Amino acid sequence: MKFTSIFLSYFLSTFLVLAQEDETESKRGNISGHWRNYYMHSFNEGELQDWYAVATGLKFKYTYDFNKHWQVGGAVYSSWNTGVGNVQTTDPTTGRSSRYVAGNFNVQDLSQRFIAYPGELYVQYKNENHQLKMGRQTFFSPFMNGQDGRMIPTLFEGAFYKYEKKEKLRFQLGAINRIAPRSYNGFENIGQTLGIYPVGRDINGQGSEYRENTTSDYVALTNLDYQITGDFKVELWDYYVDNIFNVLYVKPTYNFKNSGLAFSVEWLLQNRIGEGGNPDPAFQYVQNETAQIFGAQLSHSLPNGKISLGYDHITAQGRFLFPREWGREFLFSFQKRERSEGFGNNHAVVMYYHQNFNFSNQNVKSIFSFGHQWRPSVSEPVLNKYAIPNYMHVNLDLFYENVKWKGFKPELLLTYKHGTGDFPDNPVFILNKVNLFLINAIVNYNF
Repeated sequence: MKFTSIFLSYFLSTFLVLAQEDETESKRGNISGHWRNYYMHSFNEGELQDWYAVATGLKFKYTYDFNKHWQVGGAVYSSWNTGVGNVQTTDPTTGRSSRYVAGNFNVQDLSQRFIAYPGELYVQYKNENHQLKMGRQTFFSPFMNGQDGRMIPTLFEGAFYKYEKKEKLRFQLGAINRIAPRSYNGFENIGQTLGIYPVGRDINGQGSEYRENTTSDYVALTNLDYQITGDFKVELWDYYVDNIFNVLYVKPTYNFKNSGLAFSVEWLLQNRIGEGGNPDPAFQYVQNETAQIFGAQLSHSLPNGKISLGYDHITAQGRFLFPREWGREFLFSFQKRERSEGFGNNHAVVMYYHQNFNFSNQNVKSIFSFGHQWRPSVSEPVLNKYAIPNYMHVNLDLFYENVKWKGFKPELLLTYKHGTGDFPDNPVFILNKVNLFLINAIVNYNF
């Protein structure tokens, strides 16, 4: 399905004609960029292997406005393994490799030191409340997004239409035919992106084999955000993944007047579509017929901050599955460095505390989160794809800004995960999963 390339070529030629005809509009080109440096260190329990690495990378972007309606843009992304670290080392006890540190590089080939590719190449049309964007681009939604906590974000190739009426209504349609997953080295067809990250176990407890065995040509998505009243808003997303699944996600939010309080609920329904990726059950990505998630969140705005408490339950009907290669899952129970994907009969509670500290020309933004996940037993593969036990999860995320150092934005993320409950005393259930500490020190410079 190569419609993006065909349309892009057609519209680019059309824009050149439009630009020549519209002499009254000013022409404007803009160059921007992002230099990112990333040190990550994962400390595992006892004698299990620790990993660390230092990566650096650049993004260069150029946009050109033909007139007030039409724009073309392109960006090249790159990442370089500086060689400082041990990311290719395997754990001598289990024979397994790094999970977190490897995410800064090509997880399919950790020997690849340098990655570079055109991650954005698009044409965009804007007219009052309407926007149409086609080609390679960034995109954000609750389950398909840049998940930009590593070096190169996830990027998408396709066509997106958006209608937006300020503070009242947003409607979006999208069609995606290729994706460049984070921690990879370029774009792949939809089916080929599944399994780039670890595949876990199938429902029978055997190693999943859907990598390079999944057939899917496109993702079609729909979004409607509607501010029904001044206090009540509903967000709706639907993801139709050809031959694999359909996910419907609904999130209503009510803001209590003059109190700073807001209450949200979320409901997700996933149904298998077609063959679940492959007619052979041994190669299927989706083996269960359906999965559901129910959640609730209460939040309260504070002076220079916010506090929230969220809960999610994945029912025992089946595993919730959404390719980790395509984005973070912004559920109420989400915390950086772990997912809810791959589990059923799962309960999770997470508390967030946001606080901004202002010192003259400086600002420190802090995000503290504390959560607990109650997983099915690691011996129940039908509801525990990745064999991760119950755990307590603590994150502290710090962001620094100084108005005198424009573009300079360092970040420090500290993560601790502690296994709880009963699970077998076996390192395969501990390494890269629980009883670990992560340091993420990042220096960003935007220009």
